[in-house]
Amino acid sequence: MAEKSVSQNPALAQGRSNPLAGISQYVDSQIIGLVIALVVLVIGIGSQAPDTFFLPRNILNIGLSVSIIGLAAVAQTLVMLSGGLDIAIGSTVGLTGVMIALVISEYEALPILSSISTDALFVTIVACIVGLLFGTFLGFINGALITWGRLNPVIATLGTLSAFKGIAFVITNGQAIGVINRTFNSIGSVQVFGAIPLPLIIMLLVSLTIFILLRFTDIGRNIYALGGNAAAARLSGISLNRYRLFIYALSGTIAGVAAIVLTSRTNSGQPASGSQGLEFAAITAAVLGGTALSGGKGTVLGTLLAVIIIGTLNNGMTLLGVQTFWQEVARGLLLIVATLIQVWRTRERAV
Repeated sequence: MAEKSVSQNPALAQGRSNPLAGISQYVDSQIIGLVIALVVLVIGIGSQAPDTFFLPRNILNIGLSVSIIGLAAVAQTLVMLSGGLDIAIGSTVGLTGVMIALVISEYEALPILSSISTDALFVTIVACIVGLLFGTFLGFINGALITWGRLNPVIATLGTLSAFKGIAFVITNGQAIGVINRTFNSIGSVQVFGAIPLPLIIMLLVSLTIFILLRFTDIGRNIYALGGNAAAARLSGISLNRYRLFIYALSGTIAGVAAIVLTSRTNSGQPASGSQGLEFAAITAAVLGGTALSGGKGTVLGTLLAVIIIGTLNNGMTLLGVQTFWQEVARGLLLIVATLIQVWRTRERAV
């Protein structure tokens, strides 16, 4: 009798014959594909460099290296889910990092703050608050250009990418601003629980916060609705302009967190170095993780898996001695392949 019920249920029969089909009932197929790709990549690189790739120190280096990309990619995912795009994310991180370094280096020249306290911890807290607020402000500018200025997101953020980068160079005269504050610099170097880099924990906490926002709140559901069908979202009572401003401002806040991590890791405010190409890496990770360029589809988990894949690939190519320009070719091909896969999957659903 049991055999007959199975034969009459093709989905159940297929699930028994194909384990992946059964798993896909509970886990998105995109996530399964990313996990498989990561395992294959680890096996491939590990077989070529087993003495170095699997060292605990190297694994932690991968985690540390993906922390900034991961933060930028989560911010990019949030924007793309709403149907937008933030090409200026790298310049936002760079300019915010410069402002953080300026606050720390010129802190004693600020009578209002220096009269309160010159303790290193207090200076660190002030610098972090400035970084978060300034990043939020830059994100708000992007949102204002798109909502109030009625500019296309690509054009608006492409313009601010150049403008923010130019301002950073003007402020610093093209030179890095050194940060001499051990308490602040420890953010990028300290290890928690004996081995886990603090930047990696920061990235995971931010990712968890955005995951909860998108998955379990009305705001998250409205963001998906905005990206899936803006006209329907407006008719249902969602304020499109208000949400877009909020989303880009929140993206700027996350960029501020990335700027804090970057500045503390490099012990300086860099007008370009460190944030150069960050927007490309963030978009690649979001698309590879399954976030639709048209909006309305994607997950933070998928983006994080894609970030790990990119970090592992970068690390593996370095260990194997792949020349820099070939690494650029590999990253470009990765974005093209990820986009093609997304287009093919969209066509299959339409059929």
